[in-house]
Amino acid sequence: MIVKKLDLTNHIDSLISFFSREKSVILEGDINLHFKIIEDLEKYNLKTPPKLTNLDTPLAYLQKQGTLKLYEIYEFIKIINYFSYLKKFNFEGKLQTWIDKIIIPLELEKLIDAFDDKGEIIQGYHEDLDRVNQNLYSNRDSIKQKLYGVINSKNLQPYLVDHQVHLVHGEQTLMVRGGFNHVLKAKVLDRSQGGFFYVLPHSVGELKQKQSDLLNIKDEINYKISKEFSGVLSKHLMFLKFINKEFDRYDHYQARIEFAKIDDKTFILPTNSTKKAQKLVDFKHPALHNAKSVTINFNKSVIMITGVNAGGKTMLLKSILSAVYMSKYLIPYYCDKSTVVGSYKGISAILDDPQSVKNDISTFAGRMLEFSKLFNKSNTIVGVDEIELGTDSDEAASLFKVIIEELIQKNIKIIVTTHHKRLAALLAANDKVDLVAALYDEENRKPTYSFLQGTIGKSYAFETAQRYKIPLSVIKKAKQVYGDDKDRLNELIERSSELEKEYMQKIALLDSKIEKTKKLEQQLKDQKESLDKNILAQKDKLEKEYNEAISEVKKAIKSSSTKEQHQILNAAHKKKSVIKVEKNKDPIDLKVGDRVKYNNTKGTLISIKGKKATVETNDGMKLQLPLSSLSRSGNIPKPKPKTINLNVEKPKSGHIKLDLHGQRADEAIENLDKFLSDSLIAGFDEVLVYHGIGTGKLSRAVKEFLEVHPCVVSFNDASAKEGGYGAKVIKL
Repeated sequence: MIVKKLDLTNHIDSLISFFSREKSVILEGDINLHFKIIEDLEKYNLKTPPKLTNLDTPLAYLQKQGTLKLYEIYEFIKIINYFSYLKKFNFEGKLQTWIDKIIIPLELEKLIDAFDDKGEIIQGYHEDLDRVNQNLYSNRDSIKQKLYGVINSKNLQPYLVDHQVHLVHGEQTLMVRGGFNHVLKAKVLDRSQGGFFYVLPHSVGELKQKQSDLLNIKDEINYKISKEFSGVLSKHLMFLKFINKEFDRYDHYQARIEFAKIDDKTFILPTNSTKKAQKLVDFKHPALHNAKSVTINFNKSVIMITGVNAGGKTMLLKSILSAVYMSKYLIPYYCDKSTVVGSYKGISAILDDPQSVKNDISTFAGRMLEFSKLFNKSNTIVGVDEIELGTDSDEAASLFKVIIEELIQKNIKIIVTTHHKRLAALLAANDKVDLVAALYDEENRKPTYSFLQGTIGKSYAFETAQRYKIPLSVIKKAKQVYGDDKDRLNELIERSSELEKEYMQKIALLDSKIEKTKKLEQQLKDQKESLDKNILAQKDKLEKEYNEAISEVKKAIKSSSTKEQHQILNAAHKKKSVIKVEKNKDPIDLKVGDRVKYNNTKGTLISIKGKKATVETNDGMKLQLPLSSLSRSGNIPKPKPKTINLNVEKPKSGHIKLDLHGQRADEAIENLDKFLSDSLIAGFDEVLVYHGIGTGKLSRAVKEFLEVHPCVVSFNDASAKEGGYGAKVIKL
């Protein structure tokens, strides 16, 4: 039903034509896994899967230990043979993992060798069958020779239409004119369009009987073979059910790949991420020929499309829903690869007028019935065409404003088209609503089939009426009835919506600035606390060293020897001279793009996240460092010569070590980050880190950090003598 509403019937039917057998277009299961396997399959040029019939009935017969026909058995053989073909390839990733799970029993593989490409038992498999087939061939040849003998009969020549043997209803016959019965005894099998007779001479009757007897014998032999093969299939019934299902899964993949190759269609994997803005980029609805591509952002909860009549509003609505539907089931379509579509549990389209004699329901009542169902749903995308259809537009605007706001709370995305500006004006202030206007070419007096986001569009009803040849006198009278006041009111509504949107944008900007101010205030507060702690520490240090110096002076005063007093005072003076007070460093305001220095390494600051910074060194290496460890560097690196030959000698030691025992997870990660940066600068390509086993929290934190570090090539547990599970060997 949804496919028909969205005008996707022909597109879906085209995809279904690529299936090896009839099935639903819906691909069930893990969509991320399906997408990955399709990506892997696209790399290979594989032969097309064989055409098959539905095997539910044969599987039911095997369940009851029944005997299948040879042609039914051959349907299973085609599936087994195709998967045997696939298993010869060395695939990669998820595709190879899936194919490896399909293990074909040896007994079933042997059955493949019993059939030829036409589903017949091959020559040499069964001696009696070979003998019967040879006799049938000889008998058919004898019948043919007998018929040619009749053709060459002198008496029959006037009645022969031609000198050919015609195959009619599986029988070899002659074509003759009326009156043939005077010279030939024969059985009439059919008549030609020209009124001639296809006849079977009685003289070949004995040979025909022999052929019939041979065919009966062949059927008996085939039944015995079928019974034997059916017994083998019954033993592996569970496998056959499994591989029959897996074949349909593969058929879904391969059909989609072949379908996508036509006109270069694209697969779009729906995303659950709320961080990615949903958008159509260069989308073309498959129902349109020479369609104009559409690019639109539909990330907000409500997309309200207004504007010119016949300007593509409904098709834009259908385009968004169609993209969501096709992405949901990995059906390729026309768009740019940068298209982003969300993942929705349900898709609803309220497009038609529900009123009919059969339904006994009004247009508006039918719409209310559709909307009532939405209150029991969540994570659904809904498209509503002409939302105020069937009732007073002002009342409907108030009602639908509240309904839409309630549905937003239920995580329902709504795409709406409307000609009435009141509903758009009521919802314009809502930051979860995006207004889209269908544009009109006023100079040429026709729709442009393009859209502008962030504004309410005009309906251009009078202009559209004129384009479709409504008399100008009628249009002028209509404008007079409409009145200038109403026209100005509409302009005010549009302007008020624009002003309200600007107001909301300014509020959002102010909120952003307030948030930045709060962050700066917190940073200053943290810096003050740090300075206070440093002052207290320096005070304690000075007091301790002062007391030590005073103690030395007291010893000198107590000493009776002048020489000894001088020696003690000199010692106290030395202690005083080494007393140093650490100066508080003024905080450096660094920003992305600044030249910075870390120890002896210089580079450019490329990102700041909290207290962490990422620096790209002059030689192209990226390091993650504490922001506080950086200082400003004004030296701009000299341009590199076009050709540089360097011989870099590694440090003589094989690796360096870091011990994280006893540290908190966040403290350990910060030290590990600095350690890796220092190791890279020093030229080490392998280091050893001890984290211990304990509760596993520190070990897990180290592992998660190493998995995302951009400079870590690989890591694994150390050998037993180096710490085993309590340490990691890291390659840089």
